[in-house]
Amino acid sequence: MKGPVLAVDHGTKRTGFATTDPLRIATRPLEVWKGPGDSPQLVEYTVALAREREATHLIVGFPLHMDGAEGGRAKDVQTFVDALAKALPGVKIVKQDERLSTKAAEALLKEAGHFGDERKARRDSWSALVILRDWIESGEPE
Repeated sequence: MKGPVLAVDHGTKRTGFATTDPLRIATRPLEVWKGPGDSPQLVEYTVALAREREATHLIVGFPLHMDGAEGGRAKDVQTFVDALAKALPGVKIVKQDERLSTKAAEALLKEAGHFGDERKARRDSWSALVILRDWIESGEPE
């Protein structure tokens, strides 16, 4: 089943978002949400975005170490995922490996001509874009 997808790069101070069109052909970064990652407002904001875009899937970047073990923030991200699952029972939520997504986002931003503060302001949503593209390129596993 195709449909719009919303990707999230969960952070402690900023959270990035990216989305697809209904056919999952075009991807684009969205605005960064600024605020604490454990805030109920972040869950509310994410739920509103998913509903507004009629997302069928929510792809959440999951922190893993290079050896595949869960990273230090895994528990925080899992708590966020659990809250989303409760608030969005009809949306499939997938945890996607986010290793090296920030580095890849930095390269994309540089290639697109974004530097300095502009690059820093966009980095989290472009990381979400990388997470989303990785999920699509891996065959959209559920």
